Amino acid sequence: MVTHMPVLARFGDWWRGLSQRERVLVAVLGALLVGATLVFGVVKPLQAARAQALADIRTYETLSARIRAAGTLTATKAPRREGAPAKVAGDAAAGLGLVVTPEAVPGGVRVAIADATYETLLAWIADLAATSDLRVRSLTIQRRPATGRVSASVELGA
Repeated sequence: MVTHMPVLARFGDWWRGLSQRERVLVAVLGALLVGATLVFGVVKPLQAARAQALADIRTYETLSARIRAAGTLTATKAPRREGAPAKVAGDAAAGLGLVVTPEAVPGGVRVAIADATYETLLAWIADLAATSDLRVRSLTIQRRPATGRVSASVELGA
């Protein structure tokens, strides 16, 4: 049967087996290891977290000051577009530089767009929704060979 000595008893035997000079060297090495662990495991991470928190505070204070300096934003309401659906759709498209071909259909208008950027098409639809009673009934979008370009057919109605 194998008996296991407690770890402290084995450490005590090992320590007593060292000379006075070896004990001093081992103690100094232990103190250095504890100090390095304390500095790099506790102090440095705390300093880094504090520096990051101070940088965040400065950033948010700067943003807050800029927002206060800018004042309040008041939404200016775009004027309502009035008239026939084809005229309303054409005017909104012209304001965004879109070339459209409107065609009257019962209760609304069908608009063909041969070539536009996707973003401009969406901006046109959003502009119509904000400035008129026209809403999209159906929408067909085809990708063009050029990146980001589309052609579309949009049916609008009140």
